[in-house]
Amino acid sequence: MKDREIIHLNKNIMFPDLKGRQDSGVIAFGGDLSVGRLLEAYSKGIFPWYDQHSPILWHSPMERCIFEIDDLIVSHSLKHKLKKNTFTFTFDNHFRQIMQICALIKRKGEIGTWIFQETVDAYTQLFEAGYAHSLEVWYNGKLAGGLFGVSLGKAFFGESMFHSVTDASKAALVFLFDFLKKNDFHFVDAQMHTDHLQSMGARVITRDEYLKKLEFALKEKTLRGNWDEYISRRDDAPKIYGGSHKNG
Repeated sequence: MKDREIIHLNKNIMFPDLKGRQDSGVIAFGGDLSVGRLLEAYSKGIFPWYDQHSPILWHSPMERCIFEIDDLIVSHSLKHKLKKNTFTFTFDNHFRQIMQICALIKRKGEIGTWIFQETVDAYTQLFEAGYAHSLEVWYNGKLAGGLFGVSLGKAFFGESMFHSVTDASKAALVFLFDFLKKNDFHFVDAQMHTDHLQSMGARVITRDEYLKKLEFALKEKTLRGNWDEYISRRDDAPKIYGGSHKNG
């Protein structure tokens, strides 16, 4: 197989081995968003990203933006706000709603969204299988922000986030990283570099370096199921960040 060859997926065609490849980042197109296909993609360092005018495009950029679990930068003002229990948090209470809101958020420098009804349906199935998760941020009893992503082994693949209250999405990251650190996760995959992510502690590594880190993380057991039930029975739930919040 030649470098830069983009694979047309079907039921009998799998994703290629990416080690040592040199290409633009689009690895394949077509296929479907079944649970099996998505799990295969993430386990090989590949993720779907496309628009309504194109087939499903599968990406693995030559440079990958990641957070090491201990490297999240939290400003003094945010630390102060978190200590005042301004926000409360839940995992996996409103997964589909979080995805739907993320699809509607207008983002600077971006046109449209990669999250469509088929995407919401597909990732909801991944959520129901115990591999995808949402984090909800609450302010005065109302949903103020959130994020969703995929968990395999000891890697978390962040997909999208939003906020309607200042600092709610940043607070979500703090709570998420606190949880991941307690559960011995290795890194958070932020996929594409932005100045904002870099300002919060993300760094860029090569695809080959990323694949080595991913391979190591996937040797560990995946923390499947509803993460909110998991933190609610832990004595060391991060109370400094508001603890968990049961909505309704």
